[in-house]
Amino acid sequence: MKILTAAEMREVDRLTIESGIPGLILMENAGCRVVDFLGETFAPLSAQRVVVMCGKGNNGGDGFVVARQLFTRKLCRELTVLELFPAEELTGDALANRRMLDACGCPVVRELPFEANFATIVVDAILGTGSKGEPRGRALDGIRMIDEKFPLAKKVAVDVPSGNLQVDYTVTFTAVKNYERTGKLVVANIGTPDRFCETNPIYQLRLTTPDDIRHLFARRPRDSNKGMYGHVLVVGGSPGKSGAPAMSGLGSYRSGAGLVTVAIPKDAPVPARPELMTEFLDGNIFELIKKMTVLAVGPGLGTEEATIRFVKRLYEEAEIPTVFDADALNALAGALPATKKIRVLTPHPGEMGRLIGKSTKQVQADRLGAAQGLARESGAAVVLKGDHTVIAFPDGETWINPTGSPALATGGTGDVLTGIVAGLMAQHIKDWRRAVVAAVWLHGRCGELAGEHWGEEAAMATDLLDFVPQAMHEVRPAL
Repeated sequence: MKILTAAEMREVDRLTIESGIPGLILMENAGCRVVDFLGETFAPLSAQRVVVMCGKGNNGGDGFVVARQLFTRKLCRELTVLELFPAEELTGDALANRRMLDACGCPVVRELPFEANFATIVVDAILGTGSKGEPRGRALDGIRMIDEKFPLAKKVAVDVPSGNLQVDYTVTFTAVKNYERTGKLVVANIGTPDRFCETNPIYQLRLTTPDDIRHLFARRPRDSNKGMYGHVLVVGGSPGKSGAPAMSGLGSYRSGAGLVTVAIPKDAPVPARPELMTEFLDGNIFELIKKMTVLAVGPGLGTEEATIRFVKRLYEEAEIPTVFDADALNALAGALPATKKIRVLTPHPGEMGRLIGKSTKQVQADRLGAAQGLARESGAAVVLKGDHTVIAFPDGETWINPTGSPALATGGTGDVLTGIVAGLMAQHIKDWRRAVVAAVWLHGRCGELAGEHWGEEAAMATDLLDFVPQAMHEVRPAL
């Protein structure tokens, strides 16, 4: 699914209106889609106390539609509509919808009454894609109110979150415009023709959806054999860290690789899982690599000087597609050569900072730019992990992953991701780029499922493996 800039979206709206669909209809459809979402997500909606906070532009107009629908259809238990600006400051369709709200007899307030503090849902309709610069004045007051006065309420943004507000859900229209602080993102169709969303660049910023990756999870033919689905070699481990390559190996197996071998140092414990074949890291490793489909390097490998030299040699000499993670990324920091071979780097923000010579804070301030820049300069695909993981390819194709959970904030989940990436690449080597995108989506979805089952604090990295079948089933094509 394409991600459009605010300017691109304004152009899409202009073309839609010029084609004969009035802006007032688009606004009505947008508000109704938000109400539909509220009803589906917070059932029974009749038990909910809802606050709708409206700005003065089109986003506020959407909010007035939401309020009118909730009020006239008597859908919620209590409704408070807060307008942050006087009616004389409203413009266009927003003013029209504010007048319709008055005509319906729905009360509107300028200050929050005490009972509004007990709201269970707050709808953010303060600022939309047309806002410029930092929020200020009454808009900023409204954002602070949502942030401070409703700590227990679920926060739902209309189209985009206002300012720096962190919300639980965002109902956006036609296409994604923002993927940060959106919570769970839902894209609703409000009648804009698809053709108006087409823009010139060959590769655009895209949000991964199940439809983008579904073909990779088609059911296998009955005459399948393990040789059809690739052989992954995981190179990692060191004394005290043999679990890391084991988790990667299991991630490859669980995601469907036909065979998985783990290569470890002779002084590291052998991973205790019977499915995993093992080899020792010795002078024959480069001959072994020639027999493999995909190589994964780094989990638990350590950062000894000899190890660093070994990783650099693998990066430059291994002919097969290779995933580099963890200690392998630290070994490559500051000396990443440009390559035309298939290389996938999976750094967290700290590792990314070391790779590009910036602080973690600088990386987090421009995650998209950091990932795209490293991919372009190195020739490698870059998976910058974190909330809304960024997947950037050297030619500019970039994907934003919508799945994930705080349950992933525990040791070992990155090792599992490395294995899933390698496992899906091994099965779909001719479509390896989309396999990387699919692996990140699958890993994030497993994190969501594990968090729901065990709780976000209690879930462990190996718990993700138990939810791979369910996550795959969700995207598998229908028979």
